[in-house]
Amino acid sequence: MKKLLSRLMAGALVTGMITGTAVSAVSAAESTVTSAAESMAEVSTVILKEADDNMINTYSLLAVNPDAPFVDADGNPVSDVTLNTAGAEALIDWFLSEEAMTLAAEYGQEEYGDSLFYLLEGAPVFEGEIAPASEETSVIRLSTTTSVNDSGLLGALLPVFESEYGYTVEVQSAGTGKAIAAAKDGNADLILVHAKSQEEEFVDGGFSYVLPGFESERLSFLYNYFVLCGPSDDPAGVKDCESVLDAFAAIADGKYPFISRGDGSGTHTKELSLWPEALGITDAPESFADYTDWYTSANAGMGACLVMAEEMGAYILTDKATFLTFQANGGNM
Repeated sequence: MKKLLSRLMAGALVTGMITGTAVSAVSAAESTVTSAAESMAEVSTVILKEADDNMINTYSLLAVNPDAPFVDADGNPVSDVTLNTAGAEALIDWFLSEEAMTLAAEYGQEEYGDSLFYLLEGAPVFEGEIAPASEETSVIRLSTTTSVNDSGLLGALLPVFESEYGYTVEVQSAGTGKAIAAAKDGNADLILVHAKSQEEEFVDGGFSYVLPGFESERLSFLYNYFVLCGPSDDPAGVKDCESVLDAFAAIADGKYPFISRGDGSGTHTKELSLWPEALGITDAPESFADYTDWYTSANAGMGACLVMAEEMGAYILTDKATFLTFQANGGNM
């Protein structure tokens, strides 16, 4: 709790703490700010299990079908939906171009000494001309998962696209479930998400279509790994478990604190698949009602959940890119 209060005080007094640059504040609080900054230089949450075959995390692009059966949150039909299909096609084409894929594959190397995302073997590649923006197509609405946003990947890629082709990309960032829901009600031109089963359901429902030059609606092109993180002293012995499935079983057996996204995101979907089947944990609150002494369903984004895990000394499943960004920022997101 003391660390949390220190962070709240630092956040109120300092701008740009992440880069280590303090902005002038009330002189009497300067020592408090300095102390808070030093305390956030390191986080106690660490990666304990990674590169397991069950932890591959694949990202896909899907264009939203202008003739889709759009519905609102209550399932009621939505009419008068206008999509920027030309802009969505241009952005997807660029994401799958050699320029963008090289930038994506190199992202993180300078700061972390390793790429945060990798190119998927056999990923579709676009080699044609990318249409520049016109007055009618200049604004593109991208609905996406928090991991590509919180990790900084979109912040590195989109300005290049916008500068070269004259578009403005409006990013809506949420868990995959919510990102897809935005597209289903007509509030996105394309989606970039990472939950295969939800993507296939989106396609089967008629919400996506095959773009010219490609063979399928789902255009999977990047991947990284989910990682199981937790306190450095690792009371559940996760690091020594043979597999991530064994690690999740150890957490449950010992009733060690665990933070779940709980938001229908791709990360949440993956987490649910890793618990022992006998536990019966699903996205339904009643399924984990008997486990709330150790299992916290946060219904929050990845960054917020990582902060919770750090404060509570809890285990958490996250994508590696967001965790490394969280770590580099001293526990801030």
